[in-house]
Amino acid sequence: MKFEDGDRRTAAPPTPARIVDASKFDLAAAERAAHELLRAMGADLDHPGLLETPRRVAASFAELLTPAEFGATLFRNEGYDELVLVRDIAFQSLCMHHLLPFHGVAHVAYLPGECIIGISKLARVVEAFARDLQLQERMTMQIADWLEEELSPRGVGVVLSAEHMCMTIRGVRKPGSRTVTSAVRGMLRKDARTREEFFSLVERCG
Repeated sequence: MKFEDGDRRTAAPPTPARIVDASKFDLAAAERAAHELLRAMGADLDHPGLLETPRRVAASFAELLTPAEFGATLFRNEGYDELVLVRDIAFQSLCMHHLLPFHGVAHVAYLPGECIIGISKLARVVEAFARDLQLQERMTMQIADWLEEELSPRGVGVVLSAEHMCMTIRGVRKPGSRTVTSAVRGMLRKDARTREEFFSLVERCG
C-alpha cells in the first residue's frame, strides 16, 4: 500500500462476505415470522406480555445484524516499528447455528508498515464483523484478513475469547466456559519471538 497523495488515505469498510445483507432486512416480515414462531411454540398470543414481542424481536435482530457506519483514515507511519495492541474490546454477536448470542472480548494487534490506523478504529472493525450471523473462528480470521489487506502491516495478531449461549444455556450447559480463537499473520506467524511477545502481552495484561 502506497501513499500516492499526501499522508493519508481512506480504508475500505469491513463488509466482505457478510451472511446477512442488512440493506435487505425486512422488518415487517421479520415481525410476522416472530409472531408465527410464537404461535408454533404454543404461546398465548393474547397474553399482555406478548402483544409487542414480535415487534421487539424483529427490532432486536435488526439492531444486532446492522453494522454501524464505518470510516477509517490511514496515516503515514512516522517510524514506529513495535507492536500496537488494543486489548479487551468487548463485542456481542449471533451464532449462525442457533441464533443465540455469544459475547466476549477481542485483542487486536499489528506491526505497522508504512501506515497506521486510529486505535478506536480497531474497535470499530471488531464491531463491524460482530454484527452478522457469525462463527467465532470466521470472525477472528475476518478481522485479521481485513487488517492485513488494508494496512499492509508487517504482522497481525487477533485473539477472541467468548462465552457462547448455545453452550452455556442449552446442550451441554456449561456456564462460564469460554472459547478462545486466534489468527496471526506476517511476522507474528513467521517469527517466534514476535509471536511470543504478542501472546505474552495478551495474557500478562489480563
